[in-house]
Amino acid sequence: MRQHGAKELTRREREIAAAYAGGASHREIGTKLFIAPATVRTHIGTIYRKLGVSSKIALLRTLEQAGPTPTAEGLQAIPAHRASIAIMPFRGGSARRGALVQGLVQDIIAGLAKLRAVRVTARGSVFSLSERGIADHEAGRLLGVEYLATGSVNCTDERISIAVQLVETRSGDILWAERFDCGKPELFEALDQIGLKIVRALASEIEISERNRAFLKHPGSLDAWESFHRGLWHMYRFTREDNDCAHALFRDAVEMDPTYARAHAGLSFTHFQNAFLLRPQDRQQEAERALKTAGLSVAADERDPTAHWAMGRALWLAGCDGDAVSALRTSVDLSPSFSMGHYAIAFVSSQSGDAEAAVTASDYARELSPFDPLLFGMLGARAIALFRLGAFEEAADAAVSAALRPNAHVHIQAIAALCLAAAGRLDLARSYAAIVHRTAPGYRIGEFFTAFHFPLEVMALFRKQADLIGF
Repeated sequence: MRQHGAKELTRREREIAAAYAGGASHREIGTKLFIAPATVRTHIGTIYRKLGVSSKIALLRTLEQAGPTPTAEGLQAIPAHRASIAIMPFRGGSARRGALVQGLVQDIIAGLAKLRAVRVTARGSVFSLSERGIADHEAGRLLGVEYLATGSVNCTDERISIAVQLVETRSGDILWAERFDCGKPELFEALDQIGLKIVRALASEIEISERNRAFLKHPGSLDAWESFHRGLWHMYRFTREDNDCAHALFRDAVEMDPTYARAHAGLSFTHFQNAFLLRPQDRQQEAERALKTAGLSVAADERDPTAHWAMGRALWLAGCDGDAVSALRTSVDLSPSFSMGHYAIAFVSSQSGDAEAAVTASDYARELSPFDPLLFGMLGARAIALFRLGAFEEAADAAVSAALRPNAHVHIQAIAALCLAAAGRLDLARSYAAIVHRTAPGYRIGEFFTAFHFPLEVMALFRKQADLIGF
């Protein structure tokens, strides 16, 4: 890499290089410079060849070594790309129910904004286009959003039926569709819950779409947003190799955009995974790193629920269970539809806190996100809480459901073995213990106790089950 290489670029190339290294997308640069995204892509290819670099990080470092770079007016202020969505007014419904339904639309807009995961078009812009009779797909194009949520309402005297779908604006493909029904007696409460479920579903489907799109791109062409979402793809696979890949991608994302709170939270989660599951021998060091990166996430955006979620999990690793729950409560106060926050509350509370509250939090997290990649953890927390409550049959059923999830890790299999033993289902318990020992040959009850935080009386009860099955 040549330190003087940046001087070989034209002024226009230096403008584009600075913006691209700073996290702007091809489209955002093209919009600012009044050129086509394809032209931007061609310029970037030329820039890479001139500087002898092959990644955005290398480009950024080369530009930093060369000193200040002239930029087009306003180009430095382009933030890292974020996916965007517009929630269109729902069609249909009676005049009597119209205010309620449009209130639901506003709740969805506000709920997505609180998640801080995507850019959400303001209600005024969307409704003004609708009032002019502009079709939804055309409104999406005019607003310049990647995703569009539309809905329709059917009302009777006794029931309201709400159909919602998420559309990718560019292709017109429907990514998700669902119908929700509620009766007159529970109308107001039901609408609140429907709103939360819609928010969670929209955010989840957009995340999956962006994650898959980022995974198909060349690693050297990723911006901060894409690096983060490609990192998510690896993060949810729960192996050492994938966790290391996720860590590298999250690190790239925060280097490109230090204000990206979710990328800092992703880094914290990779350290959590190392401490809790993948590298327990480095637990103390990884716990400290998890806490440090969670702090950077909160500092980047203290209103992002993911930042407080990361902080809560890191505090739990540090043995500060009360402070952990407090941070996690903040995450769900900021965004009631944030299912990972509710799950993390269940996780911490299931071990040494309020076991009944843990069951409730686990159930609510699954209700909000029934296909969550962390569903095994939600069920595992439920199983532990039920075990502590003495409901061993229910605990065993929840634990087996958790263990059957395709990405369930060794601790989940151990929970299944121990809960099955407590329920008297010893043959099945021993089969799960055998799975644990095949997956991690040195794993015994001591490793289980190292991973979790249990009171002495709960540890004694788990140890009794382990003795029954030779675990």
